[in-house]
Amino acid sequence: MTIHLRSEVMEYSYQFTHTIVRKPAQSITKGLRAVDIGSPDYNQMILDHKDYVEALTFAGVEVIHLNELDKFPDGQFVEDTALCLPNAAILMRPGAPSRLGEVDEIAPKLRELFKTVYEIEEPGHIEGGDILVTGKEILVGRSARTDEKGVSQLSDIVSALGYVIREVFTPPEILHFKTDCSLLGPNEILSTKRLQASGCFDGYEVINVADGEEAAANAIRVNNYVIMPAGFPNTKAILKDHGYKVIAINNTECAKLDGGMSCLSLRLNLM
Repeated sequence: MTIHLRSEVMEYSYQFTHTIVRKPAQSITKGLRAVDIGSPDYNQMILDHKDYVEALTFAGVEVIHLNELDKFPDGQFVEDTALCLPNAAILMRPGAPSRLGEVDEIAPKLRELFKTVYEIEEPGHIEGGDILVTGKEILVGRSARTDEKGVSQLSDIVSALGYVIREVFTPPEILHFKTDCSLLGPNEILSTKRLQASGCFDGYEVINVADGEEAAANAIRVNNYVIMPAGFPNTKAILKDHGYKVIAINNTECAKLDGGMSCLSLRLNLM
């Protein structure tokens, strides 16, 4: 299936007017993790989340705040619950059973903001962390959390809206597709070497994170700024050498729950 991508995606793939964030709950110590590297410190995560919100605001977006969800320890990772395009929102169906209820919690806000809201339905599974909207297509990485039926439903929805979708396969050692990549420009991707080696970014200009700094690959481009996790000086220098304005914030606590910069927000263009 190949059709021309709507111009809105090319223009708005990193230009946003609003973001949605959810305050972390004290139950974060019960959050999912692929590898146990320790429990997150709630107080530190709250401080880091505050810095994250301030970075988004500095980048020029209005931040919409949602209350914490104590019954959903991963609820602050709102990106996995939806895909927001300029003309519609699509509610996801997370592959982790403990996260399914998060979609119902965020749905009312998205229905308030968007005239058109679609839903991924059972038996499909798909999470926003596996979806990268570029300047020419929507890349979806099959993973442990995103399956064939979920990708098929998403393809039907976005194709009807006029977008191109391309399925790629996330290497098994990577939780989400965007764990190892992020969008820098319409045709420019920040990626680990291991993900680039899969061939999924052929035709793009790829900037590799520095060796040993693979966790820096999950960043977000918000208007004129790249927001990335702190502690990766070589990758930060690479981005600056390429002309990007960089904001680095601490992500140590979210990282204990496999979370990164993109996971913590839904980014919207509501113009």
